[in-house]
Amino acid sequence: MHIEMLISGHRIGGPCDQSVGKEIVRNPYDQSVVGTVAEGGWSELSTCLSAAHDAFSLWKDSSLEQRAQLLSSISKNIDEHKDELEELAVKEIGKPISLVRAELARTRLTFESAAVEALRLDAPSSVGQEQDISYDPRGKGAEAYVRRRPRGVIFAITPYNWPFNLTAHKIAPAIATGNTVVLKPSPFAAACTMRLAQIIHEAGCPDGVVNCWNGANPLVAKALRDERVKYLSFTGSAEVGWKLKQEHPRMPITLELGGNAPVIVCESADVNEAAMKIAMSAFSYSGQVCISAQNVFVAESCYDAFLAAFSKIVETIQPRDPSSDSMVMGPMIHQIAVEKVKAMVLEAHEAGATSLVTGSVSGNIFGPEVLLGVPDFCRLKNEEVFGPVVTVDRFDSLSGVVKSLNKQRNAIHAAAYLTDDSELAQVLELDYPGLVINDSPSLRFDTLPYGGERESGWGREGVLYAMREYTTLQSIVRRNT
Repeated sequence: MHIEMLISGHRIGGPCDQSVGKEIVRNPYDQSVVGTVAEGGWSELSTCLSAAHDAFSLWKDSSLEQRAQLLSSISKNIDEHKDELEELAVKEIGKPISLVRAELARTRLTFESAAVEALRLDAPSSVGQEQDISYDPRGKGAEAYVRRRPRGVIFAITPYNWPFNLTAHKIAPAIATGNTVVLKPSPFAAACTMRLAQIIHEAGCPDGVVNCWNGANPLVAKALRDERVKYLSFTGSAEVGWKLKQEHPRMPITLELGGNAPVIVCESADVNEAAMKIAMSAFSYSGQVCISAQNVFVAESCYDAFLAAFSKIVETIQPRDPSSDSMVMGPMIHQIAVEKVKAMVLEAHEAGATSLVTGSVSGNIFGPEVLLGVPDFCRLKNEEVFGPVVTVDRFDSLSGVVKSLNKQRNAIHAAAYLTDDSELAQVLELDYPGLVINDSPSLRFDTLPYGGERESGWGREGVLYAMREYTTLQSIVRRNT
């Protein structure tokens, strides 16, 4: 396997092209060689910027029908290549095949949702939506309109864990709003993301509307200083995300960063149901999801029952070959990630925490791990672990837990299990952008607004909401003569 970059409709960096670098792709489960991917330099990245900038001059005037038709065609083309993409993701990022299939299904829906929303936009050639200005005497003899205009070149940086759907969440809204894209994939999922870009182009995407470049991060900083880049959409670590925002204070930006997804199990909860859903949320894909369950708080009255049910379920979850249909937990992405998680667990143990469940440790295999009594000052309570580790604590005051969580540095999704309305009233005081009741915090519907607050992000994704981010509002007043 060899995957090339996509620049202005051309595949750049073929297997025999010695002017473009190549990176070896290894399977994180067994370290076998999967293939290679092209790796470009500044020349290729600069060409991406030029291609996207030039394509914007035409694509911004495309009809809404043309955009919607393209988005639907992309969805269909992904479906036609699903077997290829499934195999690629299992091998490149070690994601269990059942989860890859679910991701691809959502990816197709994301493009279809964008197709629907594209038709609801103001046509770029029209004046816009008429506004009522009759309340002001100055409005006599005048008409007012508001329309949305595309920004231009969107620079999109995507992570490794959801290489298809999180890429779709950047590209689909951009296409729908008449913008163009320069896409930079994670080096750990470059093959998946670059192949998706090719499939998008093969569906009829005009040359230069979507470009995909793989290369060194320092060159990205140079690209973002280019005045042709009008918007940055970044999904990744908080450290990198906030640095980018600091370095580019005037650039409109969306940051999707890390969280530690707290879960509250209330006194009225169905304990067995909660235990099952929390376990699947915490350990699917080895917890490498920014809204996977990490810190669980259980009411005193049902604490022992929850621990018994939870530990029984977790002990049946073992990381194995991700190509098996029955597996939900495979390897972690690389050894550095494993060492980070091990260090956070060790820190908690040294601070007095104990393990309820301890799983395998071998190569890129780690966990599952369940810890009790982790002190509040430990990183496991305050930072995203992004690994198969869960902490469990008991509480005797629901309002106290809610107040404590509202002081956390991170906030994306939280979840609570309950059947009592008085408990629900207290849980609704949680200051989190996403709140899931009686399901896991991993539950996300792609048409809803999604994003972090506090240290977890800036701005919102979700098809319609990203479309709003990618456009500017223009007021037009026309006085009749």
